[in-house]
Amino acid sequence: MADSEENNALFPIFILSMIALPLVPYTILKLFRAASKKENNIHCACSDCGQSGKYRKSVFKRVANVSTCGNFTLVLLWVITGFLVHYVKNMSRENQVFEPFSILGIEAGASDNEIKKAYRRLSIQYHPDKNPDPAAHKYFVESISKAYQALTDPISRENFEKYGHPDGRQGFQMGIALPQFLLNIDGASSGILLMWIVGICILLPLVMAAIYLSRASKYTGNNVKNDTLAAYYHLMKPSLAPSKVMEVFTKAAEFLEIPVRRSDDEPLHKLFTTVRSELNIDLKNIKKEQAKFWKQHPALVKAELLIQAHLTRETASLSPDLERDCKRVLEFAPRLLEELMKMAIIPRSSKGHGWLRPAVGVVELSQCIVQAVPLSARKSTAGSTEGIAAFLQLPHFNDDIVKKITRKVRTFQDFQDMSIQERDELLSQVAELSPPQVVDVEKVMELIPSLTVEVTCGTEGEEGVQEGDVVTVQAWINLSRPNGLIGAIPHTPRYPFHKEENFWFLLADPTSNNVWFSQKVSFVDEVGAISAASAAIEERMEVLGASPKEMSDAVKEGVERVKSGSRLAMGKFLAAAEGHYNLTCYVLCDSWIGVDKKSNLKIRVLKRTRAGTRGGQAVVDEGVEEDEEEIEEEEEEEDVESEYSEDDEEEEEKVSAKKKGVANGKKNGRKGRQSSSDESSGSDED
Repeated sequence: MADSEENNALFPIFILSMIALPLVPYTILKLFRAASKKENNIHCACSDCGQSGKYRKSVFKRVANVSTCGNFTLVLLWVITGFLVHYVKNMSRENQVFEPFSILGIEAGASDNEIKKAYRRLSIQYHPDKNPDPAAHKYFVESISKAYQALTDPISRENFEKYGHPDGRQGFQMGIALPQFLLNIDGASSGILLMWIVGICILLPLVMAAIYLSRASKYTGNNVKNDTLAAYYHLMKPSLAPSKVMEVFTKAAEFLEIPVRRSDDEPLHKLFTTVRSELNIDLKNIKKEQAKFWKQHPALVKAELLIQAHLTRETASLSPDLERDCKRVLEFAPRLLEELMKMAIIPRSSKGHGWLRPAVGVVELSQCIVQAVPLSARKSTAGSTEGIAAFLQLPHFNDDIVKKITRKVRTFQDFQDMSIQERDELLSQVAELSPPQVVDVEKVMELIPSLTVEVTCGTEGEEGVQEGDVVTVQAWINLSRPNGLIGAIPHTPRYPFHKEENFWFLLADPTSNNVWFSQKVSFVDEVGAISAASAAIEERMEVLGASPKEMSDAVKEGVERVKSGSRLAMGKFLAAAEGHYNLTCYVLCDSWIGVDKKSNLKIRVLKRTRAGTRGGQAVVDEGVEEDEEEIEEEEEEEDVESEYSEDDEEEEEKVSAKKKGVANGKKNGRKGRQSSSDESSGSDED
């Protein structure tokens, strides 16, 4: 074992190593993320967004973004590390290895005369008789005299030149990297040593594990409380109307942490009077409904009223305390809405289907919260099924301006389809907006995305879909903007935080209210989209048994599509029972109002045969309508048809053939049934 001085010298090195091992890689990782993270400041740059202050880089905001608790801890650890490095460096100078040649200032292998000359020269400089300095005396005795003796003695010099030490070969030494007072086990320091070992080896890991487990038991991976998920799961109903989604949303456990003050009673009652028309209250029994509303938990009542104040754009009249509470509620909103969406589309039935109606309601609520548009603005009007909500997300628009605009333009889609010159004339002449305000509107219109979707659906490697088959759905969602951007921050001047666009792809059956497949899509993270699309395409090509070249070509094509503004949504689901299914593909945006896309997808599921053979007919097609009324309804639909649709000529031939065969079918029905029964019996005998 090494002596206590060497052990004491090893302790700072041990502490430095324990700090540097996790600190260095963590710092490198954080710097790499900061360098690779593209700060997405691509927004409309209108005057409303500029006045909101979200994108204004003031000195205080920059300091606030940097001076976080994590960054402060990181800087403190680096300061400690620097101090330890400086201390170890100086300590190494004090405890440097004994080298007599360097002390005397001569080269290794010097002769005796050179050694004596060097000793005399240093004696004149450091000898006590020549230099009364105590430090010089110490250096002369401990270094110069010792080095001279080591080199003048033949044995010592040979040992030093051979083994690096005047005393010859040294044995291996081990030390304990602890301070000297802990190694003095003769007295009470033995208890301190024991406490040190127990604290470092046992108590510290237990405390860290307890903190982690206590937090993990309360929160999910999305930083949402488990109590919130449980409440959302039990309150979610298949027939939940979009207007009722707000009641479920406000039952989050996070809102219970909002402080309730007595000074807030009067402002909240005034706010209730202002937003009462937006609350889901029956006006026929208004007194009873009001009493029922105020009997809820005060924090939940406060959260719902603050959300309604944000939707109706009444936050300017709030007190500073209520305004801070409102920002806190809005900060929770994206995470809570995402978990609420998952609770809506989570498989509930035995077939693994979620619920469509509440899922659409959650997305509509998210759009209204992000754009600060009241839910009542989504009510259908004479000209549009989506109401005036889409117009209210534009800058400088209010109810009066929307009334003027809708006299000339029926829907928001028509407003988008107008040319820039026509739109400018409409805004300046009809809406009476100033030229700078018109420019702001055009900036936002250039940022609004336009979506298209290409969907394919079928059983991999088979011609048809039979009952119980694993069906693969592949959807390419294409996004385009007038300004040519792919990923951008939406226009949200009244939402106090940065919000990225997110899209939900749903394959659902509106008739049965079932969601067959769902996936979240983002156009901001291009690198993640490329890796996800590549992995999905490779997996699909492996199932199809493609060659490496075909797989590589398919992956390259998918990567190019992702770079050009497309995202791949791919998944699998079990085929339902035999029949024709009129499904709808939904692409829903959680930030913009009026950009959602729907398209039809018709799937025909065949009955599974006894021998396991598959039918040779097309699986996903337009289908054969059973009467003329359904044919006329299909022609009147404006939704985009699937790429699996048959040609119009084939459909007309089928319809005309069916019309001709109606009379013959009635006349010869019995004969046909007899012949079919004979054929089936003959096939059974075979």
